[in-house]
Amino acid sequence: MEAAVKEDVMDNEAAEAAIRACVKRFYEIGGADPMLGPVFEKTIAELEPHLEIVANFWSHALLGTTRYQGTPFGVHVNLPIEVEHFGRWLSLFKKAAAETMPEALATAAIARADHMTQCFQSGLFPFKDAEGRPSKVPA
Repeated sequence: MEAAVKEDVMDNEAAEAAIRACVKRFYEIGGADPMLGPVFEKTIAELEPHLEIVANFWSHALLGTTRYQGTPFGVHVNLPIEVEHFGRWLSLFKKAAAETMPEALATAAIARADHMTQCFQSGLFPFKDAEGRPSKVPA
C-alpha cells in the first residue's frame, strides 16, 4: 500500500509537502500537550533537524523513499514514556493527519501509526502487571 500511495493519491511533491505539514502540525499540538509536551521538551534537542528525520521516516513509510534508513523503535526504547502516552500520541497524530493530508494519504498514515503504536507498546511494555496492565517488568 505504501508505495502505491504516491501514484494513486497525488504527485510526489504534493505528498511530500503534506507529510511535512503533518509532521510540523503534530509537533505543534504535541508540544503544547500537557502529557506529550514535557517528553518532547526533555528529549528533542533541536526541533528542526528532528522534524526532518520524522518527515523522512513518513516519506519512507508512505511513499517508499529511501531517505530514512533508521529503526524508529530503537530510538524510543529509552524515552521517558508510559503506556498512557501511546493513546495520546495516536490521537494527536490522527488529528494532525486529518488536518494536513488528503484523505487517502491520511488514512494510510493513520493505519501505519496505529500499527506502530501497537508494536511499540508491545515491545516497550512486554509484560502484564498484577492488574493486567502493560508493564516493563514481569508481575
